[in-house]
Amino acid sequence: MQTTQNLKIALVQTQAGAHSAAANLERAISSIGEAAKNGAKLICLPELFLSPYFCQVPDDELFNSAELIPGPTTEAISRVAKKENVAVVVPLFERRAPGIYHNSAAVIDTDGSLAGVYRKMHIPDDPGYGEKYYFTPGDLGFQSIKTKVGNVGVLICWDQWFPEGARITALKGADVLIYPTAIGWHPHEKEKYGKNQFQAWQTVQRGHAVANGIYVAAINRVGFEKSPTGNSGIEFWGQSFLCGPQGQLLAEGSPSEEQILYGEVDRTKMETTRRNWPFFRDRRIDAYDGIEKRFLDT
Repeated sequence: MQTTQNLKIALVQTQAGAHSAAANLERAISSIGEAAKNGAKLICLPELFLSPYFCQVPDDELFNSAELIPGPTTEAISRVAKKENVAVVVPLFERRAPGIYHNSAAVIDTDGSLAGVYRKMHIPDDPGYGEKYYFTPGDLGFQSIKTKVGNVGVLICWDQWFPEGARITALKGADVLIYPTAIGWHPHEKEKYGKNQFQAWQTVQRGHAVANGIYVAAINRVGFEKSPTGNSGIEFWGQSFLCGPQGQLLAEGSPSEEQILYGEVDRTKMETTRRNWPFFRDRRIDAYDGIEKRFLDT
């Protein structure tokens, strides 16, 4: 593994719903090239970046947009990853087998090879986020995927609310937790609840960074996407961010504009933080019986 102490990463914040899948792929490839020219070695795309966020409504025709991994999108991005000598996190609607589909992310290494695949473990079922209709829960577990630029811990959107996934991925040696995301406001709720919703989303992930002494990156989309049924739709809140192992914000995106954010993962800083805040050392692994239970009756 050809790693250095510092790893420059790029977070590609896009308005996916405004374009076709082919156009979104071309735009992603262009962004990868731009980020590589600016020195990024790990480049991350948002959740389901090829299409509008289709989980607002159930529609069995939409299963036709899923693809295999490896498949045409990973092959196209593998070519540019190899050309630019970068690793890329590629979130996709994965067709695994007839009737089995996943919300997944492929990690492409700097030589164009497929370094690993993560399948979203936590599947939401909320108004406007009806993912249980489309996605089978992941069965590959939480992973630290080895690439030539470092160990990449990928989780996806709803996973970001759960401390267990962050902890296990960090314990497996990840240098950074990457959360490709598609999250926003229902417009009729924004005025009353919007500030608290966004702050909770950012705070819980910054908490994962602190609790695990690790870098955390969340990559969101922007723009309004109307519901096909005429309901209120979703205003994606953007504000992708990178935070350090003490939870400090290192980069933060616009709430409405497409952009590429840059930041650095400093492995020396991670080591120093964990020495001074030794949460891994002081874990009481002998006292956590029950954490695997749904609920503990007392």
